[in-house]
Amino acid sequence: MNLNNAYESNELIDRLPKHLKQFIKPQNYTDYSPINQAVWRYVMRKNVKYLAEVAHPSYVKGLNKTGIGTEEIPSLYGMNRILKEIGWAAVAVDGFIPPNAFMEFQANKVLVIASDIRQLENIEYTPSPDIIHEAAGHAPIIANPDYSEFLRRLGDIGSKAILSQHDIDLYEAVRKLSILKEAESSTQVEIEMASKAVEELQLKKVAFSEMAKIRNLQWWSVEYGLIGDMDAPKIYGAGLLSSIGESKSCMTAAVKKIPFSIQVTEQDFDITSPQPLLYVTPDFSYLMEVLEQFANSLSLRKGGVKGLQQLIASQMVGTIELNTGLQISGKFTQSIVNDDKEVIFFKTEGPTALAYREKELIGHGIEYHQEGFSSPLGKLKNINLAIEDMGPFDLKAYNFYDNEWLSFEFESGIKVKGLNITGIRNIRGKLMLIQLTECTVTNGDQILFKPEYGTFDMAIGSDIISAYAGAADHDSFPNLYAASKMQTIQPVKSATQLKIEDQYAKVRQIRNESRTETKQIAQIFELVAQDFPQEWLLQLELLELANDKDLKKKIRNSLTAITAQKPGLTQLIMEGMALLEVNA
Repeated sequence: MNLNNAYESNELIDRLPKHLKQFIKPQNYTDYSPINQAVWRYVMRKNVKYLAEVAHPSYVKGLNKTGIGTEEIPSLYGMNRILKEIGWAAVAVDGFIPPNAFMEFQANKVLVIASDIRQLENIEYTPSPDIIHEAAGHAPIIANPDYSEFLRRLGDIGSKAILSQHDIDLYEAVRKLSILKEAESSTQVEIEMASKAVEELQLKKVAFSEMAKIRNLQWWSVEYGLIGDMDAPKIYGAGLLSSIGESKSCMTAAVKKIPFSIQVTEQDFDITSPQPLLYVTPDFSYLMEVLEQFANSLSLRKGGVKGLQQLIASQMVGTIELNTGLQISGKFTQSIVNDDKEVIFFKTEGPTALAYREKELIGHGIEYHQEGFSSPLGKLKNINLAIEDMGPFDLKAYNFYDNEWLSFEFESGIKVKGLNITGIRNIRGKLMLIQLTECTVTNGDQILFKPEYGTFDMAIGSDIISAYAGAADHDSFPNLYAASKMQTIQPVKSATQLKIEDQYAKVRQIRNESRTETKQIAQIFELVAQDFPQEWLLQLELLELANDKDLKKKIRNSLTAITAQKPGLTQLIMEGMALLEVNA
C-alpha cells in the first residue's frame, strides 16, 4: 500500500458517516524525517522503561497488542490490522478537529491520530496532538475491555453534548496555538499572540456548556487520569503517558491527588501548562458510573425548554426529539415558551431533516426542508386527548379528515387553519406529522406561517424529551462539521536542516544494519561537533553505537558541554545517557 496517496480503510472506517470522513487524511509515512524517528525512539524507549513501573498494567501489555514499538513511528496500516482484533480502528487527522467530531469518531470506536510528530525542541511535551500522544498514549490502554467500553460510551454521549460559541472560539484558538508552536517558521511574536488569545478565552467567566463539561471529564480521565490507590496510583491518561516530563512530576507530592467524581466536570484546566492536580479513579468501571451520573444531567436525557435554548445559543446543527418519537435536526433559531416554561413553538432556519429512530423520514431531508421547519407543540384547547394519542375514530370525531379543511386552537393560543393533506404515524400508530396546504398559523397578532410559504408540515407532540448536538440520522447532513480555516503549516527545510537530517539518517542506517563501523561513526561525530554542536539527540545516538573508548569519551564530553551551555537540556541528556547504560 502507498501510504502517501490514501488511507487504509476497514469495516469500522467504512461505516463512518460522510461528515466524519472529511477529516481523515493519509498518514504520509515517508514524510517522517530521520529526526522525527529519533524523537519517537528517544521518547518511547524512555517511557517504556519508566512507565513499566508507574503505568496501569494494561499499558505495557497494550503496546504489544496494538502493534506499537519503540524503534520506529508506527504506520496506521499496521496498527489497524492489529486494532481490528480488539474491535477498534485508527485514522490520521490534521491536528485538533471539532470537539463533537472527535467524540463521534470515539463513539464509532475509531481512534483519531494526529499523524504529525512533535519537534525536537518540544520533545518533553507539546500542546499539539501528535502521534506520540495519540498512538503511544491512547491506543495501548484501549486494549483493556472496561476502559474501551468507557471510551466508546464517553464518545457516544460527548458527541451529542451541546456546544456554546465560546467552545468553538476556544477550539479554534487552541488549534491555532498548537499549529504555530510546532511550525518551525513561526515567530515568537506569533506564538505569544496566539497563546494570549487562548489565555484570554480561558479566563472568560462563562458558564460551562455541556461540551465544556464533557471536555473536562475527558481531560481528567482519558488524558490526565490516575487509577488505583490514592497513595500509590498508576497512570492511564494519555497526556501523562506521552509526556516524559509530566509522567514523572505527576507522581510527586507537589501534584495534588483528588478522588475522581462528577465534580471533574466543573474543573477547568490549562492545556499549555503542567497540571497542578489530578484525579484518581479506583478502577475503570467507576469511570462508567460517573459518566452515567453526568449523562443524566444532559439535555440528551432531559430535553425541555433548556435543551432547546442551548441548541439555539450554539448556532450549530442540533436535534430535538418529541414524545411521539419525531426527531427534528437543524439550526434552531426561535422558541416561544408559555408561563409554565413549556415550549409551544419552535423554528429552524436553513437545511432541516426529520427522522424517526435515527432514520430520516422519506421525503423529509434537507433538500425538501431547505428553508427550515417550524411547528407549534402542545395539546388542543378544550380537548383532553392529545393529538398523538388520537386513533382513527377520535380523529374522525374531531374532523381530522384528509382533504378536509381544519381549524383548531392549541391551549397556548396558537391557531392553525388549512387543508389537511395527510399524516405520518410512528411504528406504534401515533401521529407524528400532519401536512397542510393553504395554511395559516398565528399566535395572537403574530403570523408564524403563511400559505405562500408552501406546505406546512406540523410536528405532532406535546413535549421535547431530548435535545442534543448533531443530526438524528448521521447521513442527513454530509457537511455537519465545518473544518477549521487554520491549516497545518508545512515545513520548508533549509539546506542546514537537510544536512542535519542526513546525519541522522546515516546513524539510523548503521543501527538498522547492526553495523559497528567505528570510522564512519567517528567521522559523523566530528562533523556534528564542528557544524552542529548543539544536536544532543544525534550525539546520544552516536554514543549508543560507538565502541571505541576514546570516541565515547569525546561524545560524553561534548554532551556535558551542552548541559553547561543549556541547563534546560541537562535532564534529557543525563536520562538519555542513563538509558544507554541500562541497555548496554
